Amino acid sequence: MSDEPDLTHRTDPGAAPEAGLLGRAINALGGLFAIAIVASAAILVLEVVLRYGLNAPTIWAHETVIFLTAITFTFGGLYVAARDRHIRVVLIYDALSPGLRRIFNVVISLANAAASAMFAWAAWLVVERAIWTPAGDFRLETSGSAWNPPTPGLLKLFLFFILCVMAVQFLVLAINYARKR
Repeated sequence: MSDEPDLTHRTDPGAAPEAGLLGRAINALGGLFAIAIVASAAILVLEVVLRYGLNAPTIWAHETVIFLTAITFTFGGLYVAARDRHIRVVLIYDALSPGLRRIFNVVISLANAAASAMFAWAAWLVVERAIWTPAGDFRLETSGSAWNPPTPGLLKLFLFFILCVMAVQFLVLAINYARKR
């Protein structure tokens, strides 16, 4: 019997112990993003009633739902990282001894941290164009629709932020896996 926890049968739905304080904070924010999904559904129902029941469609519902679901799905990557529930090839992973699993966990976490950092850099290149004009003035990119909200710029900023935090979370995981006996 190994001292390695069986993640497939974990009863605690919270952050992985190795995720540390950052992981617990990310896990706590999960409820907020769950509310965003519920709000998206409510907005869609409202739009259907207004459009087809009262013949009075909104100009904001579609873009608001897209924004709320996009930030939720973006946060989802960070959320599963904090819970250590990301995709693994368990056929190989489950066959490893606890010592090799620990090494694999460290290597996987470091690779994910590096990938997240590279994606964050790529996201920053997109953010630069989304938040500043060519003259250098601050201006969030807007959708160009009749409502014209700054949600594209906000989403790009959010993606950059999440990728930065994700890189840090994977480093925390790697350090804590390396320390584990």
